Amino acid sequence: MAIAMKITLEQWQTFKTVVDEGSFAKAAEALNKSQSSVSYIVARLQEQLPIAALKQSGRKAELTEAGKVLYRQASNLLAEAEHLESTANYLAGGWESEVSIAADALTPINKLLCALQDFSKLSPTTRIRLLETTLSGTDEALLTKQADIAITARVPPGFLATPLGTVEMTPVASPSHPLLKHRHKISEKELKQYRQIVVRDSGTKREQDAGWLGADQRWTVSYFSTSIKAVTAGLGFAFIPKHHVEQELQQNTLAILPLASGGNRLIPLHLVLAAQSNAGPAVQAVAQNLRTHLAATQGQNPDGSTVHNHSLIN
Repeated sequence: MAIAMKITLEQWQTFKTVVDEGSFAKAAEALNKSQSSVSYIVARLQEQLPIAALKQSGRKAELTEAGKVLYRQASNLLAEAEHLESTANYLAGGWESEVSIAADALTPINKLLCALQDFSKLSPTTRIRLLETTLSGTDEALLTKQADIAITARVPPGFLATPLGTVEMTPVASPSHPLLKHRHKISEKELKQYRQIVVRDSGTKREQDAGWLGADQRWTVSYFSTSIKAVTAGLGFAFIPKHHVEQELQQNTLAILPLASGGNRLIPLHLVLAAQSNAGPAVQAVAQNLRTHLAATQGQNPDGSTVHNHSLIN
């Protein structure tokens, strides 16, 4: 005999969103509902539960000990429901109408575009949505299901990844910059005395820092392209992926800073599927093209094995 469920998925989703967002007002905004509607749904859930899941602390609703257990179970339930819907859509047949990709700012964009061009020859009607992210912004795109595929320097817990080789981060400045007047290797102490141009974390929930951030003076920008313009104009120095500045280095509009230590860093790139177990045919095809174009040119074969010449993208 089937058991009638008292609490709906909508109630669990609302409960989870209130906890995730930290307030009823923010949850209402995230769910596109009125605050009174969110409060009513959660109040009904509390009434239907045999034990309190939330307690009031000032203006905030906090999880009780029982609520923490229910929150974890609700998260699993909602993930399974989403997985079930995705599977149904996949079984309905046909290629996905759109594939979303979150590409960290470290990604060699020319190689990525070549991969997408090859895919479009195979499926010209599938739309591509490219999210240009940085640091935790890439994680968020995966965790919030904004992206079907992510190219990232960091693999979030719970995801499997294919290695794509490494990206070389290089310290650069304008040839006229005072740091390049030195005839010796530049120490960290000397580097700290000048302005550093850094690219900000594009995530909205949290911020991550990466690389050397020791300068007392710092300008923060949103894109490497802006960072390159600022450095070329002599406004500071920056650590930039070498493939982003190959042309500027060849034209002598930028120069590599000869640091005493910690000059060039190799950062690993990974390809991650948001739903690896039930990725549709279009997502799988895009992922394969990305592996082919990005991995083989960055010290990895498409199957993940090492290329012996360890060449970096140029």
